[in-house]
Amino acid sequence: MKIAPLVLAAASALTLVQVTGCAVARDQQTVGAFVDDATVTTRVKARLAKDPTVSAAAINVETLNGTVQLSGFAKSSLERSQAETLARGTPGVQSVRNDIIIQ
Repeated sequence: MKIAPLVLAAASALTLVQVTGCAVARDQQTVGAFVDDATVTTRVKARLAKDPTVSAAAINVETLNGTVQLSGFAKSSLERSQAETLARGTPGVQSVRNDIIIQ
């Protein structure tokens, strides 16, 4: 019965590919692009956290294919525009969608 270990190995490999995949689910984005986007998101969040005029805790950052989406809340239009400026100046950012709402 040498076929049972082969079937088990094949099933395990198929499960692994389905779970981790060769690409992530977000529009079949490659793993490399996903890692690049995660890096960009981290860079933008770090820049927002360093800036005294921006409340980084109130602003969400997501990146898909180099496009950064900012969402959440700002206390003023200055804070909203500063967050966008910081995001645009971050290496790896191709474009910024600013959906921050001013409270």
